[in-house]
Amino acid sequence: MSVLTVVFAVIFVLKESEAWGYKNGILHNSIWLEQAAGVYHRESRKGRYQLTYREAKAVCKFEGGTLATYDQLEAARQIGFHVCAAGWFDKGRVGYPIVKAGANCGFGKVGIIDYGYRLNKSEKWDVYCYNPEAKECGGVHTDQEKVLDSPGYPEDYQDEQICYWHIRVRYGQRIRLHFLDFDLEEDTACLSDFLEIYDSYDDVSGFVGRYCGDELPEDFISTGNVMTLKFLSDSSVTGGGFQLQYIAVNSSQLFDNHTDAFS
Repeated sequence: MSVLTVVFAVIFVLKESEAWGYKNGILHNSIWLEQAAGVYHRESRKGRYQLTYREAKAVCKFEGGTLATYDQLEAARQIGFHVCAAGWFDKGRVGYPIVKAGANCGFGKVGIIDYGYRLNKSEKWDVYCYNPEAKECGGVHTDQEKVLDSPGYPEDYQDEQICYWHIRVRYGQRIRLHFLDFDLEEDTACLSDFLEIYDSYDDVSGFVGRYCGDELPEDFISTGNVMTLKFLSDSSVTGGGFQLQYIAVNSSQLFDNHTDAFS
């Protein structure tokens, strides 16, 4: 190997290293963070796995985006984007991002679970879209503290919204969720418009509750360092939306507070 080759290799490694850094105890790549900002998952209003390839492209286009590429999906996964639902992405490919291996999702693997390029474009799946300008509906959040709003808040949210917020803080921490405002269409079973909380990476396990109406949900503290919120609105009647705050707390602090309360 020539000296010149070695020099170029060192320069390449240094440039790559500069793009990496720690934020909230999690190793990030700044380029990946930028690319991942607009990656999001969508499903049909009819439920999971109801979109053909053509319909999937139409969903992304309607929101001003495009089908996510494999690299964009992987970039999002690298910062905690974990969805246990197979969806279309660029060029007729199907798969889903897994951060944490589980028996019921991802076949025990971590990475993009790739179903490959589908010959039958009439197959029905969900979809992964990319739109770096569309950041108000869902996303991946790793800040220690943040306020999250429903789409368009404080104005009324729109019909036919499906949004996922994935929250991930440092290992050893937990997430305290506190609602500041809440006004969703009310019905007895919360089937029309609702917000769901999951004490997990996705909306497959760890279901905490489904909420609608105008009563503030009670504070919730996660059992681990991840949480998922899912907001869905139907095709008629909207509300003022919601605003909530999450804060990362150390497990030791929670234990100390609990001890003080009984002392």
